[in-house]
Amino acid sequence: MAVTFYHVGWCPECGTVREKLEELNVPFEDVVVPDTRQFRKQVFEVSGQYYVPIIKDGDLVLTETRDILAYLDDAYGAGGDRNAAIDTWRSKTAKPCSTETPAGEGDAYPSCRL
Repeated sequence: MAVTFYHVGWCPECGTVREKLEELNVPFEDVVVPDTRQFRKQVFEVSGQYYVPIIKDGDLVLTETRDILAYLDDAYGAGGDRNAAIDTWRSKTAKPCSTETPAGEGDAYPSCRL
C-alpha cells in the first residue's frame, strides 16, 4: 500500500480527502492522529508541521487539501500516471520544513487547526 492518509475524525477537509481516495479506489493506510496538534508527533515526523489532512505516497508528502485532491486525480484518476504525478507534484510542492516552531505555531501551510 503506497498511500498513507493522516487525519482526525472531525476535520471536514479530511473527509473530503477520504471521499476522493474512496471514489478513485485508492488503497490507503488510514492513520487517525490525536485531535490536539501538539500530540500529532507522527504528522510532524512526516511533514514538518502539525496540521491535517496529510497524504504520503512513496516519498511524496502533501499537506494542502486542494493539492492532495489534484494530485490524487493526476495519479489515480482516469488516465492517471502515479510516477509522473509524483515527479510533478514533488517539484510543485517543494518547500523547506522547519523543526524550530513548537506545536505547529507559525506553520506556513495550515489546514485543519486545533
